[in-house]
Amino acid sequence: MGNLVRNEAAQDLSQFQLPDGFRGRSRVAVQLWWLIQSTVFRWSPQVAYGFRRWLLRRFGAKVGSHVLVRPSASTTYPWKVTIGDHAWIGDEVVLYSLGDIEIGANAVVSQLSYLCTGSHDYSRVDFPIYAKKITVEPEAWIGAGVFVAPGVTIGHGAVIGARSSVFADMPAMMVCIGHPCKPVKNRQMTAG
Repeated sequence: MGNLVRNEAAQDLSQFQLPDGFRGRSRVAVQLWWLIQSTVFRWSPQVAYGFRRWLLRRFGAKVGSHVLVRPSASTTYPWKVTIGDHAWIGDEVVLYSLGDIEIGANAVVSQLSYLCTGSHDYSRVDFPIYAKKITVEPEAWIGAGVFVAPGVTIGHGAVIGARSSVFADMPAMMVCIGHPCKPVKNRQMTAG
């Protein structure tokens, strides 16, 4: 068929407009958070979990007790993040919270994982941005280097294998792996 030449634009970024109120706070608040996050948050000693919880709360995050957030983790808009008691957020995790992110109690988001609540409508020339909530239910474990797409729910106690790409909801108490991620077996529990 050869190369097709299109006369219309696939996307024209000069037409892009950020929707009013999309960030959820003023530009000043956003810039202040990014400054704090890139300095005192990131430079804080690894064991300073209480201090990082305190900083996140000061910027509107709802953070439970005994939450462990590593200093290299990043959060785009903390006021759109909720983290339940005893949850862990690992090294270099990105909480791309253009939309809400809810992480349940005793859930783990392992190192280098990326929870992405935002995307663009590629079918429109003005490339509009949108956000959809991500929910990680209690006791779920997201393994290392996992990508979670906008609008996804990880079920209660589910395990998402390392390097998986999650584009659809994953069921409770299942081990799920792959590209795209799919449930492969029940999560078997034994007494500890």
